[in-house]
Amino acid sequence: MKPHDNRAWLLLLPAMTIMLLVGVVPLVSVFNYSFHDIFTLQDLHWLGLDWYREIVRSERFHGSLARSTLFSALVLSIQLPLGIAIALMLTHAPRWRTPVLMLLALPLVVPWNMIPIMWLNLISKQGLLGQAFLAMDAPIDARFNTLHTWIVLLAMDTWHWLGLVVILSFAGLSGIPQDYYRAAAVDGASRIAVFRHIQLPKISSVLSIAILLRFVDSFMIYTEAFRINAGGPHRATTFLTLDLGEEINSFTYGAAAARSMVYFLLVITVAWSFRTIMDRRKGALEGINT
Repeated sequence: MKPHDNRAWLLLLPAMTIMLLVGVVPLVSVFNYSFHDIFTLQDLHWLGLDWYREIVRSERFHGSLARSTLFSALVLSIQLPLGIAIALMLTHAPRWRTPVLMLLALPLVVPWNMIPIMWLNLISKQGLLGQAFLAMDAPIDARFNTLHTWIVLLAMDTWHWLGLVVILSFAGLSGIPQDYYRAAAVDGASRIAVFRHIQLPKISSVLSIAILLRFVDSFMIYTEAFRINAGGPHRATTFLTLDLGEEINSFTYGAAAARSMVYFLLVITVAWSFRTIMDRRKGALEGINT
């Protein structure tokens, strides 16, 4: 009997080493700093869980958490249906698939720090969108109007990330065998029935990736929200990450470390819960099919 050779695992050593250096070591360092009041790296004062107690009990944290959760919920409720709808239309328009997908993918390669600058120019009085709304006697005030600020942030995030949802959805739809559609045509199924019973279940795994990616990205938004209005007006767009940025800029590194660990645990908990729910649903569907 030929002995089992495990030397292939050695090929993972370079990747594991990089992950250790850029992921695990910084995370352990931040976790250690979160228990201290830091004046300098050589002058640390042990506080234990004081920073964590202060954060989870503060109204500031509760408000920022609510705003971040609302923003992520709005992002998902807008981008997922819109992305799926566009992907479905592309399946029936082969001539337009390539140019539309390329056009939607362009914002994905734009640097994050350039996006808010572009949108601020667009909505200014001299910008294209700003002039269009002025002509309709509905000027955009993203500086002092809370609703306008939220609309601009949601529109900007949708413009940036809608292409990802469309590409993933279209890839999932393209992988569905034609036999399912032929069987549905024989049964006289409507388009809604085909989408509900064939297309949506078949792309559920792809959509789960899109949901998870978009939740994490939107929940941890920083650059775009900071450049548009720095959390204003009246802290109406102060998300969790902007609170963290304020503490880092004020050199309160111990509190910032504790706050970043709380945010990390929130994201990990949501990701783990989502993955667990999807695995259970997949197992249930496989049990029904068998």
